[in-house]
Amino acid sequence: MKILITGASRGVGAQLAILLARDKHRLFLLARNQRALIGVCQTCNAIAGEEVAIPLVFDLKDLLEDECNFLEHLKQYTTSLDVLVNNAGFLMNRDFEKITTSISRSVFDVNYFGPEALIRVCLPMLKASSEASVINITSMGAVQGSVKFPGLSVYSASKGALAILTECLAEELKSDGIRVNALAFGSVQTEMLDEAFPGLKASSTAEEMGSFVKWFVLEGCKRFNGKMLPVSDSTP
Repeated sequence: MKILITGASRGVGAQLAILLARDKHRLFLLARNQRALIGVCQTCNAIAGEEVAIPLVFDLKDLLEDECNFLEHLKQYTTSLDVLVNNAGFLMNRDFEKITTSISRSVFDVNYFGPEALIRVCLPMLKASSEASVINITSMGAVQGSVKFPGLSVYSASKGALAILTECLAEELKSDGIRVNALAFGSVQTEMLDEAFPGLKASSTAEEMGSFVKWFVLEGCKRFNGKMLPVSDSTP
């Protein structure tokens, strides 16, 4: 399968790529940290014993300014995609009264507008596949009725917007045979979590969540469409 993963330089995205490399899937890995991303690609290629991972050093914010440039870059490597995993995220922990509109926009750029633009840019390639799927990584904070946490208002709102987009696109792209689903993560022990909540112990590791997402990429997504599935061991 041909799979594009954003936020692939660390955390769940990196672990997902490494696991998929074992089965020699063709991977297009996107992140803005060039050094870390190339390191992940080298690991994937070493595991596969051949070049299966291509680094796409790109900032999702730049994609919003120049979608054509990114598309032309991607076309150098493929004309079709089977799976797009919108995994990149910006987790910001800040009191609402200290948030400005500019800060909110920067969070939405990564968590909502970036994935929205990437789906649109990749649509022709997804339509060229006979088993296309889009998987958006959201958050339990975006699930109605779930426990909410102080400091995560804008983050949760941006992920909530992505969840609603998931439901809408699942219906709109149904005639093209493209499935669109979202996975709402609970807390995962990643560098991003450590940066936002120093000292917090998460219930899941990046490796564990990467393994679950791999299953969903290869099998689970075939059973669902237009769903936001909570992936957490806590209730609510």
